[in-house]
Amino acid sequence: MSTRAETNAKAAFLRAGFEAHGAQTVEPPILQPADTLLDLYGEDIRARAYVTSDAARGEQMLRPDFTVPVVQMHMENGADPARYTYAGEVFRRQERDPSRTSEYVQVGYEVFEREDPAASDAEVFALIADALGDLPVRAVTGDIGVLMAVVNGLKTSDLRKNALMRHIWRPRRFRALLDRYSGQMPASPTREALLAGSVTSDAPLVGARRQHEIDARIQALKADAGTAPIPARDVDLIDALLDISAPLPDALSRLHDLSVDLPEIIPAVARVAARKDALAARGVEVETLLFEANHGRTSMEYYDGFVFGFRARDRADLPPLATGGRYDALTRRLGRGREIPAVGGVMRPDVMLELEGKP
Repeated sequence: MSTRAETNAKAAFLRAGFEAHGAQTVEPPILQPADTLLDLYGEDIRARAYVTSDAARGEQMLRPDFTVPVVQMHMENGADPARYTYAGEVFRRQERDPSRTSEYVQVGYEVFEREDPAASDAEVFALIADALGDLPVRAVTGDIGVLMAVVNGLKTSDLRKNALMRHIWRPRRFRALLDRYSGQMPASPTREALLAGSVTSDAPLVGARRQHEIDARIQALKADAGTAPIPARDVDLIDALLDISAPLPDALSRLHDLSVDLPEIIPAVARVAARKDALAARGVEVETLLFEANHGRTSMEYYDGFVFGFRARDRADLPPLATGGRYDALTRRLGRGREIPAVGGVMRPDVMLELEGKP
């Protein structure tokens, strides 16, 4: 395992490489306002954040990553366009896997650019690939936006579409909802009894929900019970989409085939095609670059388009060396009426050093 000094030196080297490509170095504070930022990370990171509070500042957290604070900074006072880089510690609780470190150094590169999102995607991916050098890594790409387009295009209620959209990043929950909404999985006896009005209780309320909120939820469930099932054909098409795992050109061909029956994905597929050309123009070997439609569904919930990751080929025990993706919607949420296309990626210098064989 590398020492902290070695890791910091590697981080500084990586950051200098991004600075050489025009990135401005930024240093968001380690302590971040939890009340405004924590919900943006999604369920997994919320559960793993170190949170504290005091009377003067309110609820605070140790930063679990850099991207959200950098986006907030840019949307408050940043120039347009802009490129940023950073290096520093991030903090995440590891209660489910104590062997993983809860504090590590993260180096990143973020691009805010309106003119050519595909070129920006390719820029971030290619620069990170170059920074990894000759390390034995395997790259995987995907695009969350394609699945989002399918969900938005479903002929079902907004309540169901919103629930599916919310659980895109939790594949098992997404699958269970899809099975229930399509009639493939019957409602549980408890839910059936609740909808029938045969469940009563005089137990005191426990937790944050009030009685009117519980009643509203029951009414929503009753309304949903009367919604027509999602057609089995649509479920089969979603399954066909999520099964795609192939080199980018082959995956793109399959996406074009699916778009005949799923016309709502045509704009998203066009973005994948434009990105392929932009990656090729950057010298990336797109003929062998893997595209998995499922990729990114267990990562940061602010990604809404291109996603990618680099893992060690022969070291499944190591975390990813680098990950990233597009997060246009995040700029909209933090922009207070403003927005800008944005994409970025982060690297783990400590994992790079371990793969290099540093003691």
